[in-house]
Amino acid sequence: MIPAPRSPGTVVMELDGARFLVAGATGEFGAALARELSEQGCELALLGRDRERLEALAGELSATSGRFDARDRAGIEPAVNALAAGLGGLDGVVVSVGAAAFGGGGELAHETVEDVFAINALAPIALVSAALAHLPDQGAVVGVTAIVADHPTAGVAAYSASKAAFSAYLAVVRRERRRAGGTVLEVRPPHMDTAFTERALTGEPPPLPEAVDHLEVVAQTIEALREGRRELAWDLESRALVAR
Repeated sequence: MIPAPRSPGTVVMELDGARFLVAGATGEFGAALARELSEQGCELALLGRDRERLEALAGELSATSGRFDARDRAGIEPAVNALAAGLGGLDGVVVSVGAAAFGGGGELAHETVEDVFAINALAPIALVSAALAHLPDQGAVVGVTAIVADHPTAGVAAYSASKAAFSAYLAVVRRERRRAGGTVLEVRPPHMDTAFTERALTGEPPPLPEAVDHLEVVAQTIEALREGRRELAWDLESRALVAR
């Protein structure tokens, strides 16, 4: 039977004691999510690219950790397997991996486009795919895409397309897992107050709206996760994140 729609405030997933893998934990948003999950009582394993930040965060949160490079997809499954084994299994996975490349549809080198898709689509898909082998039927998947998955934006053609690809993958996984009651939550935030634009692979950002507080997005993500929501997306009319 397909689970009935969930009303606001209904707790579907108890986070205290849950075992979560957080991939992309060395980015500002991923690190903030990891800290909040730890605050909620989760036992964590962290994956990230920056060794120094990863070791510091793992020490802060008493978490296990492993380094990975999104461009090295062959190393993703072994890394996930090792961390899942260290936790004795997983109850959830968070994938917050991404990088932008600023430029129009015909402006980026093909090699840059390949990197954008490797980081924003292929690696996140590989991470979720590897984690699914360790999740129970009612385990949780949280994938962070971006507003451009809904609203492709001029000046970030490849980035928009790559985020839309990961979004489509999450939508299918949600359909595949819904009968068992598993949560697949996609978070599509707008521009946030992180160093995202400074870490772009290439180019200069187009004009951007006022940045949203990433800690507020984290808080709403945790609430949506607890309630078993399917998406947390930016509504252009209300200029607010809406959970569905």
